[in-house]
Amino acid sequence: MNIWPGRPYPMGATYDGSGTNFALFSAVAERVELCLIEADGSERRVDLPEVDAFVWHGYLPAVQPGQRYGYRVHGPYDPAAGHRCDPSKLLLDPYAKAIDGQTDGDPSLYSYTFGDPEQRNTDDSAAHTMTSVVVNPYFDWGHDRPPQREYHESVIYEAHVRGLTQLHPAVPEEIRGTYSALGHPAVVEHLSSLGVTAVELMPVHQFVHDHSLADKGLTNYWGYNTIGFFAPHNGYAAYGSTGQQVQEFKTMVKALHAADIEVILDVVYNHTAEGNHLGPTLGFRGIDNASYYRLVDDDHAHYFDTTGTGNSLLMRSPHVLQLIMDSLRYWVRDMHVDGFRFDLAATLARQFHEVDRLSAFFDIVQQDPVISQVKLIAEPWDLGDGGYQVGGFPPLWSEWNGRYRDTVRDFWRGEPSTLAEFASRLSGSSDLYEHTGRRPIASVNFITAHDGFTLRDLVSYNEKHNEANGEDNNDGESFNRSWNGGVEGPTDDPEVLDVRLRQSRNFLATLLLSQGVPMLAHGDELGRTQQGNNNVYCQDNELSWVDWDLDATREELLEYTRTVVALRRDHPVFRRRRFFAGAPERGGESDLRDIAWLDPSGTHMSDAQWQEAFARSVAVFLNGDAIAEPGLRGEEVVDDSFLVLFNGAPESVTFTLPNQDYGQEWTVVLDTDSQFEAGDVKAAQAELALAPRSLVVLTRPPMDAA
Repeated sequence: MNIWPGRPYPMGATYDGSGTNFALFSAVAERVELCLIEADGSERRVDLPEVDAFVWHGYLPAVQPGQRYGYRVHGPYDPAAGHRCDPSKLLLDPYAKAIDGQTDGDPSLYSYTFGDPEQRNTDDSAAHTMTSVVVNPYFDWGHDRPPQREYHESVIYEAHVRGLTQLHPAVPEEIRGTYSALGHPAVVEHLSSLGVTAVELMPVHQFVHDHSLADKGLTNYWGYNTIGFFAPHNGYAAYGSTGQQVQEFKTMVKALHAADIEVILDVVYNHTAEGNHLGPTLGFRGIDNASYYRLVDDDHAHYFDTTGTGNSLLMRSPHVLQLIMDSLRYWVRDMHVDGFRFDLAATLARQFHEVDRLSAFFDIVQQDPVISQVKLIAEPWDLGDGGYQVGGFPPLWSEWNGRYRDTVRDFWRGEPSTLAEFASRLSGSSDLYEHTGRRPIASVNFITAHDGFTLRDLVSYNEKHNEANGEDNNDGESFNRSWNGGVEGPTDDPEVLDVRLRQSRNFLATLLLSQGVPMLAHGDELGRTQQGNNNVYCQDNELSWVDWDLDATREELLEYTRTVVALRRDHPVFRRRRFFAGAPERGGESDLRDIAWLDPSGTHMSDAQWQEAFARSVAVFLNGDAIAEPGLRGEEVVDDSFLVLFNGAPESVTFTLPNQDYGQEWTVVLDTDSQFEAGDVKAAQAELALAPRSLVVLTRPPMDAA
């Protein structure tokens, strides 16, 4: 086959309209074979003719999009020294833009013999592994542009491509569970009418299914098992996996952007699907194991693991950093995504053993002109020592605020001594973020996410019920900070059902009216249940999929969620760009602060009251006249003022509205117990008896307009 020297950059397979350039990094390779895979499975091997700075490369004029390929890397196989090159294994290109097929668990995928790990296995893996695909990079984006959405205006919706769309009745059956389904008008309309501004997609990078799960009739549903950091997962493609998934993904993004909805990807750069020293050889391991993975310092045959998955990428390697940054830029520039949520992000901060927020990864992100301009969200923990890093990331980053989740759950289930921290979480968690110069958008607030109970299950179960996972209910988190309302699981008891619905409304209102960036988990607005399973990572079935067949109660919850999202959208007092100053504004013209915390009697909370273990009720005054931050175009922002009354107690509590200094009249906007009608007008110092575990929102216009 005619092959030219080609170029060492860009990495991967790059089609230029005439032919394709191939470039692969390996510092230990002695020879690299490019393997072209034909439709019948036959293989043509071509030695890459050139190597520059450890990048092996060549250009094939005849290779067109749709061509499947892989590599065979000849080099040292010496696990004790950290080297695992194995030319009997067909390897994926780390830069593959599309991947075809799946692995099937065959022993040939492993470089050792089952039952005797010291014995080499040199069986050819080509018939049992995945193949890389040359893609056509050209796509008609038309007038697509990123939604002009400021971060403080965001409402994020965590979604699973298959789980959200697999049962949607308005989506054609043949495309359900795919990128095309997510971009379908019926799904887009639901997201738009709900008022979300961004979808945060659970992993869509190409991942591998665990064969240990397949043996039990289960599958890797969540997808946190990445093998291709540039390739859209082929299992979510409706129209083919030899490059069609790339076009389909772009079409989905284009449709969401047209509805002014951003696309954020949940990305897993902390480890790969090759697992520990007993894992398969699929790509990185056979190309240059010691350059890609963190190995135990005094035992290079084993992997240093802070992810719980068997391996961790070597974050001090320039080639790993280049891979990650090239991947991120590709998804922004070529695929038009708007941001990233980094799984187990503390691992990315480990150059050596400790978590270092000034590590090389954060340095290069900070200075990158592309990546530094999109939304960056950290899951601020991993499983290693010192891995819990909520509040510890640099100013450019936002974080999943795990302390927000825990505190709000504890408050509404009635835990003692939670009121002070609840107030801090509600007002943006300045105690976690302000000292490093960050703003409320640093806090991504959430009550539920993919990992754990759904909102409905959070108020319906005290214990996890994961028997379907086949691990004797030993998997998943056992301490969920949940409360079932008095009965475990399904019930017909109207009093219990009433409590559960009120709690669901409490959680949604608290989340959406807190300072910071709220994140909803898909289906929570629809009352989705997983029947008490808090770890559906392996359940690709109706247990985990969103059920769109709504009864009247679930329809009401959906409408309620829309109402609260709209309340947040329409009032900047709930989505401030800066933390509360807590001091009188306007040069002393008014004694009213931008925020005030009041006890049920309508007077300011004292220090002693915050510390009372039994204190479960508080009111917060949000002063729309004193937002004290200019709009993006420089105009002064003035909003209505609000009173939000929180009663976390198990009994009714009577609140006295504050005196006339705060407002002559207050209008009810929201009551999670429906005791007060929206539009009811209450005078200053009126008394309101709040139902047990409920909240009420009241408003007044700006003082000048009153």
